[in-house]
Amino acid sequence: MNNQKTALFIGVDGGGTKCRVRIRNQQGQICSDADGGPANIYSDFDAAISEIKKTLDHALSKLNTDQVLKSDIALGLGLAGIITLDDPVRVAQAFSEFKTVHVDSDAMISCLGAHAGKEGAIVIAGTGSAGLYRSNQKIYHIGGRGFRLGDEGSAARIGSEALRQTLLAADDLRPETPLTKYLLKKFDQDPAVITRFSIDAKGGDYGALAPHVFEFALKGDEVGLPIVKHAARALLDLAHALQKQGADRVALTGGLSKVMRPWIALEGDDPFSDPLYDPVDGAILLAGGSLA
Repeated sequence: MNNQKTALFIGVDGGGTKCRVRIRNQQGQICSDADGGPANIYSDFDAAISEIKKTLDHALSKLNTDQVLKSDIALGLGLAGIITLDDPVRVAQAFSEFKTVHVDSDAMISCLGAHAGKEGAIVIAGTGSAGLYRSNQKIYHIGGRGFRLGDEGSAARIGSEALRQTLLAADDLRPETPLTKYLLKKFDQDPAVITRFSIDAKGGDYGALAPHVFEFALKGDEVGLPIVKHAARALLDLAHALQKQGADRVALTGGLSKVMRPWIALEGDDPFSDPLYDPVDGAILLAGGSLA
């Protein structure tokens, strides 16, 4: 590599299920992508930072250059678990080797990407669920409290509610269904195994069960169907709340967005637009980069 410095912009989308990294050059062209494991700083700060760094290094190793100096790279991170004002500071300190570091929530980078940096709102349907409206005058957050207290349109809430109903069925407090039978079998036909699982389970662990709930909901399962319909209504409620704040364009984003869209339409209302770019590109914009 010659002595002329190459300006690069790295975007990081760190979620409860996986971490995604993208590198673009000064012209906005994609140079590299990499995926990693869970990176929720609220669940485990040190583990999340370690996973992000590992995924960053993987993305950098794929560049067609002999040497890349992190001191020449602008970094933007949008992370699940950004809650307090101190969180972005702690994260930025962990990446002090980069030229500039900008840190915000995963919701913010999702909104930036969905509207190409312009004004707009998003509803996130992923491991968690939340809403965000970004305008010139204000930034309005709603939801995103975590699946134990909220996030009713999330994969984590869908999975945890399915397990709760499975335990009720195992105790003969509600009728069994094909879904509850399937989940009980998945946990060795032993409710105690489910209970032990719940002690340390994080949002991503519960979210991993959501595909099974959707599978049985499509067959009209008496447990799975109400759970999915409730999640669809919860996402609609978020959209309507954002519209009341003045949002004209609301995009549905997150890992559940595609699978939830038909269920939302079945509720008789679909206020959502398609995102223009993904959250990783939103993190690129956060870093000060451009999109080709």
